[in-house]
Amino acid sequence: MSPPLVAILGTRYEDFAIEEQVLGPLNVVVVAGDGAGPAEIMAAAGQADVILAGSRPRFTADVIAGLRAKGIVRYGVGTDTVDLDAARRAGIAVARVSDYGTEAVALHAVALALSQIRRIAEADRAVRAGGWGVTSLRPLHLPSTLTAGIIGYGRIGRRVATCMGALGFRVCAYDAHVTVTGDAGVEGVSLDRLLARSDVVSLHAPGRADGRPLLDARHLGAMKPGSVLVNTARGSLVDLPALVEGLGAGRPGRAALDVYPHEPPDLAQFAGVAERLVLTPHMAWYTEESEADMRRKAAQEAARLLRGQPLHDAVVAPRGGQERT
Repeated sequence: MSPPLVAILGTRYEDFAIEEQVLGPLNVVVVAGDGAGPAEIMAAAGQADVILAGSRPRFTADVIAGLRAKGIVRYGVGTDTVDLDAARRAGIAVARVSDYGTEAVALHAVALALSQIRRIAEADRAVRAGGWGVTSLRPLHLPSTLTAGIIGYGRIGRRVATCMGALGFRVCAYDAHVTVTGDAGVEGVSLDRLLARSDVVSLHAPGRADGRPLLDARHLGAMKPGSVLVNTARGSLVDLPALVEGLGAGRPGRAALDVYPHEPPDLAQFAGVAERLVLTPHMAWYTEESEADMRRKAAQEAARLLRGQPLHDAVVAPRGGQERT
């Protein structure tokens, strides 16, 4: 019997030592490819028993129809690169790793919020241009006078709420799927109330199934004048043209984005409001520790598929298995 074949697609890892350590007891053969298109996916993974995939490979219905794999495991949370209905029809399981990076993403969200509250990027540009003093940066305020609003109160949202509270912010939160119980001094409020009262709004909600933004022009227009919007969750959560228009009108006053509807973003769309923005390259999830944790957990899901064991985080379950909601 041939050893199991595991294909790793669309990553930039220097080696696969983590995956090989987890999968080693199964005597697998590991192959790799960039997965840039259907032909590249099939060349590297057409005969694979399990596929580990980064964000680049697109598993369309046509691609899935040509696979013999038991399952596809996504490095990370998002599965929008996989036609899930086609995978179900083909009997191919789809798994993800959604329980990693909590500390890293929360840290990045708080760092982005503080950078805009303190106007660090603007101050840096002013000094480099020969300026000095705080006149151009007024007004700045202490956290104890400000309210932070958390949209999405899952594991990352709760960690951000804790961090912001520890810094002195009043904290409120909204979640469409769970009740915010007011633990640790966090007040549960409606979305409209949160937008109207918050000096900082940080997004930690999942994307909508239909792809519609959670914050459209109406919601952005309801934000507190001069407030800060932070998005480290999903690019689809914010109507980007409406955000640019809102920044021009001061609602919100500034924004910090790590995710975008299309990546990398077209910077031309930010013309006219660029100085009100801090942009980072979808890096909130990343530390050496969180990357290693994600890779280990993805490889463990691949091992479960090969052993016929239940998956921890199935989006499309093996036949007879259960999916996480």
